[in-house]
Amino acid sequence: MTDASPHVGTLRERPLHAALKAWYAGDGDGIEVPVDGFVVDIVREDLLIEIQTRGFSSIKRKLTTLLETRQVRLVHPIAVEKWIIKASADGAAPSRRKSPRRGSPQDLFAELVSFPSLVAHPRLSIDVVMIQADELWRYDGSRGWRRRGWVVEERRLIDVLEVISIDSPGELVNLLPADLPNEFTTADLAAAMGSTRRLAQQTAYCLRHCGAIEVADKRGNAIVYAIAG
Repeated sequence: MTDASPHVGTLRERPLHAALKAWYAGDGDGIEVPVDGFVVDIVREDLLIEIQTRGFSSIKRKLTTLLETRQVRLVHPIAVEKWIIKASADGAAPSRRKSPRRGSPQDLFAELVSFPSLVAHPRLSIDVVMIQADELWRYDGSRGWRRRGWVVEERRLIDVLEVISIDSPGELVNLLPADLPNEFTTADLAAAMGSTRRLAQQTAYCLRHCGAIEVADKRGNAIVYAIAG
Protein backbone atom coordinates (compact mmCIF):
# COMPACT_ATOMS: atom_id res chain seq x y z
CA MET A 1 0.00 0.00 0.00
CA THR A 2 1.16 3.48 -0.73
CA ASP A 3 1.27 6.26 1.82
CA ALA A 4 -1.79 8.54 1.87
CA SER A 5 -1.74 12.30 1.92
CA PRO A 6 -2.65 13.82 5.29
CA HIS A 7 -5.19 15.97 3.50
CA VAL A 8 -7.09 13.24 1.66
CA GLY A 9 -9.61 12.70 4.46
CA THR A 10 -10.64 16.35 4.58
CA LEU A 11 -11.44 16.77 0.89
CA ARG A 12 -14.78 14.94 1.05
CA GLU A 13 -15.39 15.46 4.76
CA ARG A 14 -19.00 15.93 5.85
CA PRO A 15 -20.02 18.38 8.60
CA LEU A 16 -21.00 15.68 11.12
CA HIS A 17 -17.69 13.88 10.70
CA ALA A 18 -15.74 17.14 11.02
CA ALA A 19 -17.67 18.18 14.13
CA LEU A 20 -17.10 14.85 15.89
CA LYS A 21 -13.42 14.94 15.00
CA ALA A 22 -13.16 18.39 16.58
CA TRP A 23 -15.10 17.17 19.64
CA TYR A 24 -12.74 14.21 20.15
CA ALA A 25 -9.44 15.89 19.32
CA GLY A 26 -7.32 17.13 22.20
CA ASP A 27 -4.10 19.06 22.62
CA GLY A 28 -1.20 17.12 21.17
CA ASP A 29 -3.33 14.84 19.01
CA GLY A 30 -2.39 14.31 15.39
CA ILE A 31 -5.17 15.02 12.88
CA GLU A 32 -5.47 13.26 9.52
CA VAL A 33 -2.23 11.34 9.93
CA PRO A 34 -0.98 8.71 7.42
CA VAL A 35 -0.62 5.33 9.17
CA ASP A 36 0.20 2.07 7.37
CA GLY A 37 -1.10 3.40 4.05
CA PHE A 38 -4.32 4.88 5.45
CA VAL A 39 -5.30 8.33 6.72
CA VAL A 40 -6.37 8.15 10.37
CA ASP A 41 -8.71 10.78 11.78
CA ILE A 42 -6.96 11.22 15.13
CA VAL A 43 -3.70 9.79 16.49
CA ARG A 44 -3.30 10.02 20.25
CA GLU A 45 0.04 8.49 21.23
CA ASP A 46 -0.49 4.73 20.65
CA LEU A 47 -4.25 5.04 20.06
CA LEU A 48 -5.86 5.55 16.64
CA ILE A 49 -9.34 7.10 16.63
CA GLU A 50 -11.50 6.53 13.57
CA ILE A 51 -14.87 8.24 13.14
CA GLN A 52 -17.34 6.40 10.95
CA THR A 53 -20.77 7.99 10.65
CA ARG A 54 -22.24 5.20 8.53
CA GLY A 55 -21.35 2.35 6.18
CA PHE A 56 -19.02 0.14 8.23
CA SER A 57 -18.35 -2.09 5.23
CA SER A 58 -16.16 0.64 3.72
CA ILE A 59 -13.84 0.67 6.72
CA LYS A 60 -13.40 -3.10 7.22
CA ARG A 61 -10.10 -3.42 5.35
CA LYS A 62 -8.70 -0.33 7.04
CA LEU A 63 -9.58 -1.58 10.53
CA THR A 64 -8.29 -5.09 9.84
CA THR A 65 -4.92 -3.71 8.74
CA LEU A 66 -4.53 -1.16 11.53
CA LEU A 67 -5.50 -3.66 14.23
CA GLU A 68 -2.58 -5.88 13.30
CA THR A 69 -0.27 -3.54 15.19
CA ARG A 70 -2.34 -0.70 16.69
CA GLN A 71 -5.01 0.08 19.27
CA VAL A 72 -8.07 1.46 17.46
CA ARG A 73 -11.16 3.21 18.81
CA LEU A 74 -14.05 3.25 16.36
CA VAL A 75 -16.46 6.16 16.90
CA HIS A 76 -20.03 5.89 15.60
CA PRO A 77 -22.74 8.55 16.13
CA ILE A 78 -26.43 7.71 16.51
CA ALA A 79 -29.02 10.48 16.52
CA VAL A 80 -31.33 10.21 19.51
CA GLU A 81 -33.09 13.29 18.20
CA LYS A 82 -32.87 14.89 14.79
CA TRP A 83 -34.47 17.79 12.97
CA ILE A 84 -35.15 17.58 9.24
CA ILE A 85 -34.41 20.74 7.28
CA LYS A 86 -35.78 20.89 3.74
CA ALA A 87 -34.25 23.44 1.39
CA SER A 88 -36.89 25.03 -0.82
CA ALA A 89 -36.33 24.87 -4.58
CA ASP A 90 -38.06 28.23 -5.12
CA GLY A 91 -35.81 30.19 -2.78
CA ALA A 92 -38.25 30.34 0.13
CA ALA A 93 -37.04 29.86 3.70
CA PRO A 94 -36.22 26.22 4.47
CA SER A 95 -38.64 24.25 6.64
CA ARG A 96 -37.53 22.56 9.87
CA ARG A 97 -39.35 19.83 11.77
CA LYS A 98 -38.44 17.27 14.38
CA SER A 99 -38.25 13.69 13.13
CA PRO A 100 -40.50 11.25 15.00
CA ARG A 101 -37.81 8.58 14.85
CA ARG A 102 -35.50 8.32 17.83
CA GLY A 103 -32.21 6.51 17.45
CA SER A 104 -31.15 3.82 19.92
CA PRO A 105 -27.72 2.40 20.86
CA GLN A 106 -29.02 -0.87 19.43
CA ASP A 107 -28.90 0.71 15.95
CA LEU A 108 -25.16 0.01 16.13
CA PHE A 109 -25.85 -3.63 15.22
CA ALA A 110 -27.17 -2.65 11.78
CA GLU A 111 -23.62 -1.46 11.01
CA LEU A 112 -21.66 -4.12 12.90
CA VAL A 113 -23.01 -6.85 10.59
CA SER A 114 -20.18 -5.83 8.24
CA PHE A 115 -17.54 -7.31 10.59
CA PRO A 116 -19.09 -8.89 13.72
CA SER A 117 -16.10 -11.15 14.43
CA LEU A 118 -13.77 -8.16 14.49
CA VAL A 119 -15.54 -6.85 17.60
CA ALA A 120 -13.74 -9.55 19.59
CA HIS A 121 -10.32 -8.19 18.59
CA PRO A 122 -8.46 -7.21 21.79
CA ARG A 123 -7.14 -3.98 20.23
CA LEU A 124 -10.55 -2.68 19.11
CA SER A 125 -12.89 -0.54 21.19
CA ILE A 126 -16.08 1.21 20.08
CA ASP A 127 -17.61 4.50 21.19
CA VAL A 128 -21.32 4.82 20.46
CA VAL A 129 -21.97 8.57 20.52
CA MET A 130 -25.58 9.53 21.14
CA ILE A 131 -26.25 12.91 19.57
CA GLN A 132 -28.76 15.54 18.53
CA ALA A 133 -28.42 16.48 14.88
CA ASP A 134 -29.84 18.46 11.98
CA GLU A 135 -30.38 16.53 8.74
CA LEU A 136 -30.44 18.62 5.58
CA TRP A 137 -32.64 17.33 2.76
CA ARG A 138 -32.49 18.48 -0.87
CA TYR A 139 -35.04 17.75 -3.57
CA ASP A 140 -33.73 15.72 -6.50
CA GLY A 141 -36.45 14.28 -8.68
CA SER A 142 -34.06 11.78 -10.29
CA ARG A 143 -33.08 10.24 -6.94
CA GLY A 144 -34.49 9.69 -3.48
CA TRP A 145 -37.55 7.66 -4.52
CA ARG A 146 -37.96 6.44 -0.93
CA ARG A 147 -38.53 10.03 0.21
CA ARG A 148 -40.52 11.14 -2.85
CA GLY A 149 -37.54 12.82 -4.46
CA TRP A 150 -35.85 14.15 -1.32
CA VAL A 151 -32.28 13.08 -0.58
CA VAL A 152 -30.18 13.60 2.54
CA GLU A 153 -27.55 16.17 1.66
CA GLU A 154 -25.68 16.24 4.98
CA ARG A 155 -25.98 15.95 8.75
CA ARG A 156 -24.82 18.51 11.29
CA LEU A 157 -24.04 17.98 14.95
CA ILE A 158 -26.10 19.94 17.47
CA ASP A 159 -24.93 18.31 20.71
CA VAL A 160 -23.32 15.19 22.15
CA LEU A 161 -25.62 13.67 24.79
CA GLU A 162 -23.77 10.53 25.86
CA VAL A 163 -20.84 8.31 24.92
CA ILE A 164 -21.22 4.55 25.44
CA SER A 165 -17.82 2.82 25.36
CA ILE A 166 -17.57 -0.85 24.41
CA ASP A 167 -14.27 -2.62 25.04
CA SER A 168 -15.30 -6.27 24.65
CA PRO A 169 -18.05 -8.43 23.11
CA GLY A 170 -19.54 -8.98 26.56
CA GLU A 171 -20.16 -5.25 26.88
CA LEU A 172 -22.29 -5.34 23.74
CA VAL A 173 -24.79 -7.36 25.76
CA ASN A 174 -25.33 -4.26 27.90
CA LEU A 175 -27.04 -2.69 24.89
CA LEU A 176 -29.83 -5.27 25.09
CA PRO A 177 -33.06 -4.53 27.02
CA ALA A 178 -32.88 -5.39 30.72
CA ASP A 179 -36.18 -7.30 30.55
CA LEU A 180 -35.02 -9.66 27.80
CA PRO A 181 -35.57 -13.32 28.88
CA ASN A 182 -32.52 -15.43 29.71
CA GLU A 183 -33.26 -17.46 26.58
CA PHE A 184 -34.74 -15.68 23.59
CA THR A 185 -35.50 -15.82 19.88
CA THR A 186 -35.13 -12.95 17.44
CA ALA A 187 -38.92 -12.45 17.78
CA ASP A 188 -38.44 -12.02 21.54
CA LEU A 189 -35.55 -9.67 20.89
CA ALA A 190 -37.55 -7.52 18.46
CA ALA A 191 -40.42 -7.25 20.96
CA ALA A 192 -38.09 -6.31 23.83
CA MET A 193 -36.21 -3.72 21.75
CA GLY A 194 -39.36 -2.36 20.13
CA SER A 195 -37.58 -2.76 16.80
CA THR A 196 -38.05 -4.44 13.45
CA ARG A 197 -37.41 -8.14 13.13
CA ARG A 198 -34.57 -7.31 10.74
CA LEU A 199 -32.67 -5.30 13.37
CA ALA A 200 -33.24 -8.09 15.90
CA GLN A 201 -31.79 -10.61 13.41
CA GLN A 202 -28.80 -8.34 12.77
CA THR A 203 -28.29 -7.98 16.52
CA ALA A 204 -28.35 -11.73 17.11
CA TYR A 205 -26.02 -12.30 14.16
CA CYS A 206 -23.47 -9.82 15.51
CA LEU A 207 -23.62 -11.09 19.09
CA ARG A 208 -23.33 -14.72 18.01
CA HIS A 209 -20.34 -14.12 15.71
CA CYS A 210 -18.40 -12.16 18.30
CA GLY A 211 -19.08 -14.79 20.97
CA ALA A 212 -21.40 -12.75 23.20
CA ILE A 213 -24.37 -15.12 22.81
CA GLU A 214 -24.68 -18.78 21.89
CA VAL A 215 -27.31 -21.15 20.55
CA ALA A 216 -29.15 -22.76 23.46
CA ASP A 217 -32.04 -24.58 21.83
CA LYS A 218 -34.51 -24.59 18.97
CA ARG A 219 -38.19 -23.69 19.22
CA GLY A 220 -39.90 -24.95 16.08
CA ASN A 221 -37.99 -23.25 13.27
CA ALA A 222 -36.69 -20.51 15.56
CA ILE A 223 -33.21 -20.57 17.10
CA VAL A 224 -33.14 -19.91 20.84
CA TYR A 225 -30.17 -17.89 22.11
CA ALA A 226 -28.63 -17.37 25.54
CA ILE A 227 -25.93 -15.06 26.85
CA ALA A 228 -22.56 -16.80 26.53
CA GLY A 229 -20.73 -17.86 29.67
